[in-house]
Amino acid sequence: MGRISKVTTRTGDKGQTGLGDGSRVSKSHSLIYLLGEIDELNSHLGYAITSCNEDSIIVEFQSIQQDLFNMGGEVSMPNSEINLLEEKRVTFLEERISYMNNKLPSLKEFILPGGDELCAKIHVLRSICRRVERSCVTVMEEEINIRYWLLYLNRLSDYFFVLSRYLSRKKGEDEILWDRNK
Repeated sequence: MGRISKVTTRTGDKGQTGLGDGSRVSKSHSLIYLLGEIDELNSHLGYAITSCNEDSIIVEFQSIQQDLFNMGGEVSMPNSEINLLEEKRVTFLEERISYMNNKLPSLKEFILPGGDELCAKIHVLRSICRRVERSCVTVMEEEINIRYWLLYLNRLSDYFFVLSRYLSRKKGEDEILWDRNK
């Protein structure tokens, strides 16, 4: 039998929900917001996979989905010493960013989000990731140990930005630059 045996429990009908450590908190608690936003980011990542035809990118995206589940596991057990999201995953993102950036021209202006369907979805991922990062800061300001969450989210949004540029360039698409006069 799996870990989730019953989806409808009715235990949240009065505005409370359970964390992974068994404690109950309001559904408006900052940890619950963060969990929801991590889930939204993960769902959009799955949606982006539906537009991707490069196996290596799909593998990277699915690996990131695992990271997001690991982060969610840590968020749901805020006082635990369990470390599911490891520092090496931050390093992985930094290495991927560096690899792709080395193949791109320097930025001279802001880029308008867009490109083909996959690149546009990646830009949405980047903006959602920035919102998740802001929620993580809220949790951090409440003196909850955020471990590697903020570092990871910051690098992940950078990864999405650089990946979108990299894939556009690889497909021979021109980036549309911001022009304040248009």
